Amino acid sequence: MKQILFILLAIFSAPVVFAQTEVSHDGSGNKVLKGFITKQELASDTAFAWFAQNQQGYTPDQSALQLLRTNRDSVNILAFGGTWCGDTKYILPKFYLLADAAGLSQDRITLLGVDHNKKTIQHLSETFGITNVPTFIVMKNGKEVGRVVEYGHTGLFDKDLAEILSKK
Repeated sequence: MKQILFILLAIFSAPVVFAQTEVSHDGSGNKVLKGFITKQELASDTAFAWFAQNQQGYTPDQSALQLLRTNRDSVNILAFGGTWCGDTKYILPKFYLLADAAGLSQDRITLLGVDHNKKTIQHLSETFGITNVPTFIVMKNGKEVGRVVEYGHTGLFDKDLAEILSKK
């Protein structure tokens, strides 16, 4: 238990203390960020034009919106994504729209970029068993209460998120 709390403390304080990000480009010309990423980096870097483009036309699932709004002060979201990955490019911008609409503070979201091998800094992707991206891990009271991997089992990430948040 102490080990889990230590890992969580390290993860959620690391963006402030360590702010480590490795930048590279893959064979397709995608800018690959490995490590801690902020929403602002994705929104402002022209290499990530997909971020703004893929927010257009999205309307959050109302159940997910309400449940995230209700739980916004008691959950943290640990997200893993690849700036090179088509699923991340499609889902992550929508996740941030949902989070913003629910009033979820940016300091409750930690985003870690992974490379094509699903590796990130400090072996965090291995620690959390990340095999596909994006992966959104919902944490309450320092414990994982659920995760949405890619589109989730319903095919709609926000509906899966609502399902997790509805559990007591």
